[in-house]
Amino acid sequence: MKYYNSIIDTIGDTPLVKLNSVNKGIPGTILVKVEYFNPGNSMKDRMALKMIEDAEAAGHLKPGGTIIEGTSGNTGMGLALAAISKGYKCIFTLADKQSQEKIDILKAVGAEVIVCPTNVEPDDPRSYYSVAKKLNKDIPNSFYPNQYDNLSNALAHYETTGPEIWRDTEGKITHWAAGVGTGGSMCGTAKYLKEQNPEVVSVGIDTYGSVFKKYKETGVFDEKEIYPYLTEGIGEDILPKNVDFDLIDHFVKVTDKDGAIMTRRLAREEGMFCGWSCGSAVAGALEYAREILKEDDVMVIILPDHGTRYLGKIYNDDWMKARGFIEDRAFSSAADVIAHQNGNGSLTTIEKSATVAEAIKLMTSNSISQLPVKEGNDFVGSLIDSKLLAQMIEDPDLKNKPVSEVMDPSFQFVSPDNTLDVLSSVITKDNPAVLVRDDNNEVHILTRHDLLSAMTSN
Repeated sequence: MKYYNSIIDTIGDTPLVKLNSVNKGIPGTILVKVEYFNPGNSMKDRMALKMIEDAEAAGHLKPGGTIIEGTSGNTGMGLALAAISKGYKCIFTLADKQSQEKIDILKAVGAEVIVCPTNVEPDDPRSYYSVAKKLNKDIPNSFYPNQYDNLSNALAHYETTGPEIWRDTEGKITHWAAGVGTGGSMCGTAKYLKEQNPEVVSVGIDTYGSVFKKYKETGVFDEKEIYPYLTEGIGEDILPKNVDFDLIDHFVKVTDKDGAIMTRRLAREEGMFCGWSCGSAVAGALEYAREILKEDDVMVIILPDHGTRYLGKIYNDDWMKARGFIEDRAFSSAADVIAHQNGNGSLTTIEKSATVAEAIKLMTSNSISQLPVKEGNDFVGSLIDSKLLAQMIEDPDLKNKPVSEVMDPSFQFVSPDNTLDVLSSVITKDNPAVLVRDDNNEVHILTRHDLLSAMTSN
């Protein structure tokens, strides 16, 4: 007979599945590690069990004890399953932005749930961090795993997730992408993969309202970056000890809206009924991959949890419409705006070796204000008519110099799936255009005029 002695023995060995639709037009092989195959329907089962077993070994958790943790829901589920198998009680604190499904699921497996306000500082006594810590102090024979700073979190993924990915890709993985919340899955897995091959690139997915991306790029913890957001499971207003920024090569931020829309696309186009942070991870990873991945590359993206956690939110049309995530308008993405151009958005470019005079002539004859600069097949810079005019007034002889001496950085590439709110925030006075590579590998330019024209057309 083949059977498991306990439900926690089924944790791990989740499958890698190839994306076939949402990544259309992006080179390379893009795989997702489907963590909702774990018994608690999330990757948090791995670290929850590891934290409990390490606590038992260290004598911090004794028979009949109570596990107390602040969680966004999934860690609580993993801890609850382990507690059931091992005979512990559970009390969990959650922020009030978490879905009702998560609360109901935790109660269903016997946990006590305390809901705390989201929009308070981490050290506020009402925050779900502070409430959990106080309960741990007040309740005898209790254990506070503290998934944010407990290094058993990252170790669980170093010991299991990383080796599984390396084994199942036969060591061919080139890029690893994951949402970053507590940091355990991203950093534990990245550490293992980079030990096997230091060339593996790790891409962390962050959300707007979180401190991670700016801290990685500047070393500054900027409190101005912190504001409320809806996405569950990624981003933080603290720096958890499990987040090792040396193991994360790049960060990509994803809006609540883009993450939610991609989550629904994964269900409808790939048959993957997954959670909100899964959509965020895929949206951010594909945005990075679109301009970086090559045909021989293999990217693996982790899908943290299951869609049942979000039935009342992102899988509910009324909830999505109430927040402006899905709307009854014709133009909701960059791809829609490109379609509206009806061929009028064909891209005019100039080589960086051309003269400034040639560039001005080209812009004038085509009635364009922005001009991408190329070197062969690569986009290496940009020209903006207003800036050129100011430079020419100061130095009329500039017209005979090569474009490379006056060009600005290249316009930013965005995904065709990027929504209008993202496009409008990227297209600014200093950055008046973006580039979009479509599914046929053709590049288009979008300006503020293009957005306004599409949204106001009949």
